[in-house]
Amino acid sequence: MTDRCPWAMSDPQMRAYHDTEWGVPERDGRALWEKLQLDGFQAGLSWSTILKKRDAFREVFAGFDPEIVARFGEADVERLLGDARIIRSRSKIAATIGNARAYLAMRDAGEDFADFCWGFVGGEPLRGDGVHVPARTPLSEEISRALKWRGFKFVGPVIVYAWMQACGLVDDHLAGCWRFRAG
Repeated sequence: MTDRCPWAMSDPQMRAYHDTEWGVPERDGRALWEKLQLDGFQAGLSWSTILKKRDAFREVFAGFDPEIVARFGEADVERLLGDARIIRSRSKIAATIGNARAYLAMRDAGEDFADFCWGFVGGEPLRGDGVHVPARTPLSEEISRALKWRGFKFVGPVIVYAWMQACGLVDDHLAGCWRFRAG
């Protein structure tokens, strides 16, 4: 049996996520934005809950296409609130719509979302020590502030740090994990 980070040991879907996605550097701006939205929906819940609902989220949020999501109105919010396949939180749904608008505003101002994100880490993943996995860091606080300044919601420093881990901006695989320092 391959050693993995403990959080990925008990569930086949979590193992697959750990082995193929978590900590893998994501360089596509739209995919980075999608993962940030999913991490916002996770607030107060487990990641396994989000993984189980991820396909439904992608369906109801038009593949997380910011151009489409930014045009969602109140009828769309009500439709989403009625869909039991996703997390039905008015504030998280509204944040996703607003975040699509913020993403597009950045783009329209000439600011590439991927360049923005990766600029905080100098273009390369930060490496954890393999022992300690913080819930937030001074850098996640800085990124959170920068996102909020641009109009993003549900991007507190804990959510941002979880997103940084998911997108490979930081590699927090533990020393006993086969992915530790694997890139």
